[in-house]
Amino acid sequence: MRIGLFFGTFNPIHVGHLIIANHMIQNTNLDQVWLVLTPQNPLKQKSSLLADFHRLMLVREAIDDNLKLKASDVEFKLKKPNYTIHTLTHLLEQYPQHEFSLIMGEDNLRNLQKWYNYRQILENHKLYVYPRALTDSEKESQLKTSDFHSHNNVIFCADVPMMNISSTYIRNAIKQRKDVSYLLTEPVKKYVEEMNFYK
Repeated sequence: MRIGLFFGTFNPIHVGHLIIANHMIQNTNLDQVWLVLTPQNPLKQKSSLLADFHRLMLVREAIDDNLKLKASDVEFKLKKPNYTIHTLTHLLEQYPQHEFSLIMGEDNLRNLQKWYNYRQILENHKLYVYPRALTDSEKESQLKTSDFHSHNNVIFCADVPMMNISSTYIRNAIKQRKDVSYLLTEPVKKYVEEMNFYK
């Protein structure tokens, strides 16, 4: 199978994440998308970041009805600090029958040269890239394009529906007791409310 890996903290997973994941299933040759949860860094405790287990449960709740999406805790089990190339190597050892690609925002592609062993990633894996606006610092430096856009393994998906929402916005909205009904799937919203998260 052709597997797309969509990495994130998913704190919490929201409809924007799901729209991207589903778009990749519907509009590329990927057979599945695995949502790979990034574990909490023990050296950088952050009170707003839910425990690994709870974030994994939220992802499972969000995608429970879609057999082409899968929650992956593979990085929870790998040695820290972890790098994407190590995750890819581990997955290829575990699932040699699969072909693994990365799903990333254009902002990550612009910074790919900072990744550990990025050349190995680029040469051996496809990168499905969705649009992301320039950050303020990128605007200041007038960084408009990436040297990697023309690489054979970079597949730019310009038609991905994008929503200008973030997990940070959702956490703050919950803290302020605002309604986030249309930003989270109903099972995720229910889990967050029952567990009294982000308040």
